[in-house]
Amino acid sequence: MNDFEWRRQLRDLRQPHAPRRDLWADIERSLENTVPASGPHARMAASSRTAWLFAVGLAAVTVLAVGLTRLAPATAPASADLATVPAWKPDDPRLAGAAIELTAAQYELRQALQQSPNSAALQRLLDRTEQQESRLRQLGHDAG
Repeated sequence: MNDFEWRRQLRDLRQPHAPRRDLWADIERSLENTVPASGPHARMAASSRTAWLFAVGLAAVTVLAVGLTRLAPATAPASADLATVPAWKPDDPRLAGAAIELTAAQYELRQALQQSPNSAALQRLLDRTEQQESRLRQLGHDAG
């Protein structure tokens, strides 16, 4: 089968087609069979379902809240910690610019963590920045 035959078959699919039999009779029959029962038992079943869904939702929110509190850092950096960020100045001038940028990034991340101490994303960024500084220090040590 070549490309032209595929295209012809695709064009034929765009044409309207009548169903082989009347579908409305089947639809009406299925709707009549699924009409909800009315009465005290039906209302009680609906209210118990609602109560069960509420309980499951409440349990999910509780588990989520407990999980988020366990992920949060234990302590926020104090303002004194922000002032004592050691400024590292490598001997290699090629690494000096990167060291300045990493020190500034650490300072800004610590400020942001002070404003939002429960932010796991900020803590991960700070950890990653400190790892980058550690790698940069190793490069400076290896180069010098």
